Amino acid sequence: MAENTEPRIGVFLCHCGTNIAGSLSIEDVVEYAKTLPYVTIADQYQYMCSTPGQKKIDDAINEHNLTGVVVAACSPRLHEPTFRTATKEGGLNPFRFEMANIREQNSWVHMHGMWEEATEKAKDQVRMAVAKAARLEDLIPKSVPVERAAMVVGAGVGGMQAALDLASAGIKTYLIEATPTIGGRMSQLDKTFPTLDCSQCILTPKMVDVGRHPNIEMMTYTEVEKVEGYIGNFDITLRKKARGVLTPDEATAKGIVGGGCNGCGDCSEVCPVIKPNPFEMGMAPRKAIYIYHAQVMPLIYTVDFDSCVKCNLCVDVCGDKKAIDLEMQDEFITVKVGTAILATGFDLISIEEKREWGYKQFDNVISSLEFERLICASGPTGGHLIRPSDGKTPMAVGYVLCAGSRDNTGGVAKPYCSRFCCMYSLKHAHQIYEKIPGCKVYLFYMDIRSFGKMYEEFYYRIQNEGAKFIRGRVANVLEDPETKNLHIYSEDTLLGRPVDVEVDMLVLAAAIQPKEGANVLRKKFGVSASQDGWMLEAHPKLNPCGTTTAGVFLAGVCQGPKDIPDTVAQAEGAASAASIPIHMGEVELEPYFAMCIEDLCAGCGMCINLCPYAALDLTEKNGRTVMVVTEAKCKGCGTCGGFCPGGAIKMQHFTSPQIAAQIDAFFAGGEQ
Repeated sequence: MAENTEPRIGVFLCHCGTNIAGSLSIEDVVEYAKTLPYVTIADQYQYMCSTPGQKKIDDAINEHNLTGVVVAACSPRLHEPTFRTATKEGGLNPFRFEMANIREQNSWVHMHGMWEEATEKAKDQVRMAVAKAARLEDLIPKSVPVERAAMVVGAGVGGMQAALDLASAGIKTYLIEATPTIGGRMSQLDKTFPTLDCSQCILTPKMVDVGRHPNIEMMTYTEVEKVEGYIGNFDITLRKKARGVLTPDEATAKGIVGGGCNGCGDCSEVCPVIKPNPFEMGMAPRKAIYIYHAQVMPLIYTVDFDSCVKCNLCVDVCGDKKAIDLEMQDEFITVKVGTAILATGFDLISIEEKREWGYKQFDNVISSLEFERLICASGPTGGHLIRPSDGKTPMAVGYVLCAGSRDNTGGVAKPYCSRFCCMYSLKHAHQIYEKIPGCKVYLFYMDIRSFGKMYEEFYYRIQNEGAKFIRGRVANVLEDPETKNLHIYSEDTLLGRPVDVEVDMLVLAAAIQPKEGANVLRKKFGVSASQDGWMLEAHPKLNPCGTTTAGVFLAGVCQGPKDIPDTVAQAEGAASAASIPIHMGEVELEPYFAMCIEDLCAGCGMCINLCPYAALDLTEKNGRTVMVVTEAKCKGCGTCGGFCPGGAIKMQHFTSPQIAAQIDAFFAGGEQ
């Protein structure tokens, strides 16, 4: 069929219920399509993506000996693979299919009183699609082998779950964590809502499972330095930061029998340098040689070389174990993996920049994570909630919910909902009532969003326990200089009057934002970001774990705010998706890559630095320098082809003649 010299195009329009048919005349567009050059058949159906709709395409290809297919429907991002498959099942090369988006680019933006205009625009879109379809060529996808290994970057609960799933599927997995221990934010929490399980009680077994799994190579205190390659064959260079302490395996490799760190802590006891512990949000000290907390994994001490004075007291007390090396340097390691999962987590915004709430101005204004550490039995106060100014037990505690979330005022404020702040504030209220009978809790909120399983019931439970809910934004917080109590000034929108509530301590449920360094990391992997800075998924509904870079997947809060169960679920989904190419052994690439016409290439190399995917290079062929394309890296963006001064680069499926034909077709039907 495709060998016919005269193009024979079939055009099919979708009603999409009333999504399209409710804003323009499908019948008029079908009749118009029948008059276009090369169109052999034009038809319509209520839902072209359904089985009967696809059967129409299959039948038409065989009955009318078609050489190309045009479907005018919704976004190609959503259904192009569906119609490609239907085209292939009809006997055509799947890349002889072209799609006209008459929903997102037409009916949805012209749905109110623009019937005639939308119909005329649909005719333009169909005419342009037919012009391109008449010039489409057979394209053959290529396959590349896949390395039987995977990498997970970030070892919070999401990263650990993804690593465990991959490893349990028989895949060698590198788990990369920038800090000295795995566990992430969840390890800083006291309890989890709504079941009030001890966070460490459910997290620590998972940390232990990660540490002892034979298929997981846990690499803490390590960062991704450089990413090269493509799906199936990523070469990732890691910076293994100088820890200053040898593990038992490292000691054995150096010939120190029975040596290496055993986590005894003798070194930390003699260290004279005291620094704030970031795990405890700076509310407890640590030494220059330290572990974050007693349940770290791996249980290996780390030297903070920025603080270490190299007094050698730790070296002396370590003795025969010879675990401490104060001259240790960063190492660079390159590993090859087939796929990668990013699970870098989140940070709190710099809430101190919202000056109206007094964080870091007044002693008794704290963040939600600081509250978690204060209320936690393993925290700096042994779980005794005290206010920082004088160590007294607070008998009135206020909460500012949406502190920087759902806020369009700019600066550090975020327009999105951080999702779990309402619920952990309710959890905090319960913990206060549990530990401090008679304490009053005031929650200032805009809306309570208790969206998960058993969350609404938990909300009612906290109401019944006596928490006072005040609907309104907190405008200002002032401190009584004598008592250090805080006055919260807000409006109660339900009562329609201003309020002044005096509390002993105020907790800010701060908005969350992408982890520091996540922006740099995502660029190394070629992953896009949303306007809010979160890593961007391939499709918000149908592919929330994938990215536009084949072989790179997302898990957890790095993709957007979500709770622990959603994080774990996405991690399992990402692990499943990342394992598929590895188990298949090879992956098929779409043939939308650039091609160099070597006879026209001058070897100037000007295109190389323009390529956002590092897919181009120069090579010597027959005594000439010409550009070559690494097809597995190329995404067909067209940057090189549009720039090439000699016209030596051909963009498959988007060739210059095809695009010129679309432009000519547009002007042929409009004003010249």
